[in-house]
Amino acid sequence: MNETTENAAIGPLDVRRVMAALPHRYPMLLVDRVEQIIPDRSITAIKAVTMNEGFFQGHFPGRPIMPGVLIVEALAQAAGVLAVESLGLADSGKLVYFMAIEGAKFRNPVEPGCLLRLDVEFVQKRATVCKFTGRASVDGKLAAEASFTAMIADPPSA
Repeated sequence: MNETTENAAIGPLDVRRVMAALPHRYPMLLVDRVEQIIPDRSITAIKAVTMNEGFFQGHFPGRPIMPGVLIVEALAQAAGVLAVESLGLADSGKLVYFMAIEGAKFRNPVEPGCLLRLDVEFVQKRATVCKFTGRASVDGKLAAEASFTAMIADPPSA
């Protein structure tokens, strides 16, 4: 199979498809839409940041800014969708867990009313451990970037 056929882009994916790939639910689901996935390579996803987000009540009154840790979480969730779709894990019950976050940098604040673009690429892909690099931006301006590692594992037993 040639590379073009093998890594054909898929998308867009609506929130129902995102929820099929991730266990997260409101208020922790931070990916609203996937614009495009290139399996085994990259994903571009969107988080619509609204004033209704609970964290804006206290972060910060009078100057609402999305917490950096949640921007990194949104990048990690986009990476989770990329991993699940690339490794064929949809409906398998497998979970994608953070193992490490490295080099996180926050460049510009993310405020209510914006569309946060999440661009994530595989750096290394193995059966149970994957490494990613991600960039979050608003209107073409870099908001945050980080490299991170995730583990694919069975869910905890009840």
